[in-house]
Amino acid sequence: MDASLTGPMTAILARQKAAHLRDGAPSAQLRAERIERCIALLVDHRRDIEDAANQDFGARSRDATAFTDIAASIGALKHAKANVAKWMRPEKRKTTPAILGLFGAKAEIHFQPKGVVGVISPWNFPVNLTFAPLAGVLAAGNRAMIKPSEHTPATSALMAQMFGSVFSEEEVAVITGGPQIGEAFTHLPFDHILFTGATSIGRHVMRAAAENLVPVTLELGGKSPVILGRSADMATAAARVMNGKTLNAGQICLAPDYVLAPRDRLDAFVDEATKSVARMFPTIRDNPDYTALVSQRHYDRMQGYLDDARAKGARVVEINPAGETLSQQEHRKIAPTLIIDPTDDMKVMQEEIFGPLLPVKTYDRIDEAVDYINAHDRPLGLYYFGADAAEQDTVLSETTAGGVTINDVIFHVAQENLPFGGVGPAGMGSYHGVDGFREFSHRKSIFTQIKKDIGPLKMLRPPYGDGMRKYVDGQIKR
Repeated sequence: MDASLTGPMTAILARQKAAHLRDGAPSAQLRAERIERCIALLVDHRRDIEDAANQDFGARSRDATAFTDIAASIGALKHAKANVAKWMRPEKRKTTPAILGLFGAKAEIHFQPKGVVGVISPWNFPVNLTFAPLAGVLAAGNRAMIKPSEHTPATSALMAQMFGSVFSEEEVAVITGGPQIGEAFTHLPFDHILFTGATSIGRHVMRAAAENLVPVTLELGGKSPVILGRSADMATAAARVMNGKTLNAGQICLAPDYVLAPRDRLDAFVDEATKSVARMFPTIRDNPDYTALVSQRHYDRMQGYLDDARAKGARVVEINPAGETLSQQEHRKIAPTLIIDPTDDMKVMQEEIFGPLLPVKTYDRIDEAVDYINAHDRPLGLYYFGADAAEQDTVLSETTAGGVTINDVIFHVAQENLPFGGVGPAGMGSYHGVDGFREFSHRKSIFTQIKKDIGPLKMLRPPYGDGMRKYVDGQIKR
């Protein structure tokens, strides 16, 4: 690795590690104060963040930025601040054998800061996916080095300025730069790495982290399915699915990636989806609520999916309520588009979409939908709509996903008291709330032996006698 790339980062990491050893684990008061600094940054820089995100995307809903990037981050930080002192308390466990506890032995878990956590945040929610993880990182008493995405340079530069204004580099440091800087960052000997992004890049991060045996939390993605049960309220389901699909123009790791609809209710879903989009976005081209794709490369990828689907026989339904021409627009907006009855050889069914395209497949029996999901990589999210409790239980018990929302999409990620994370290609590890505190803590097991050297302990040392043998015989049984 080029020393000119790694040198400055290595120096910052060394200073943070030295400061961690020098100062020891921070008090609950200091942890809460660091979290409060993050909250204040978000409140004070709200308009700056909205401006930067709008600049990076070309056109990004300011209200969506305020909601998803700013308010959602503040919620996570406030939750951590309110609970950090409770989370830090040692956790008592029972002793083995139990009789030792009766004589005064203790078994406990102490939560210790890991040290320095490297946070690699993505471009789709650049502020939220930097600040929300910091709730757990800082609550656990760690220091942080942050590598934000080069695809959102204005927002990344703003965050570097923001953190630099209230944190020393020994506490929180931001490293900006392109892919080479990002790759070098992953090779640093952190005490933990959190990466949020594409599965393909996650593999490289894990491989680089393995060189230093750095533990990783990988928040990846995949094709999150929606199952519409026959008992679903189709108007409600369509409105919620299309809201999730159009939020940030579908550039969300948890966006509904494809729908599995009962064959005899397909037309109803298409009709209700069309109506719901028209209510949310009467126009698209100059509508400030409708976000553009982040780059020309991503725009071209969406167009490639559509061209491929049409060429292979799919029915494509563009939902463009005002019938606007979007091809000559200043920015990169694509209307919400349904791809009906796609086949598995279409690119749109082989890759995570990350845009406002929504394939809709049909099924005749619920087990067909379940089998289709299980034949593919386990998704980050899964969504079921319906009022049939038995069918819901079937879907929940016979599929595996990182998380599930029933009768809506995405909302499980907003629950601070539920861990958020993937499984398999969708990721590993989880955070949010107390689970984030624990993810970024070392759970140190501590056993305190009884003070007096009484019979039960002496019995376990040579020369072995009848008491020892009787104890062992009592353990070796069914």
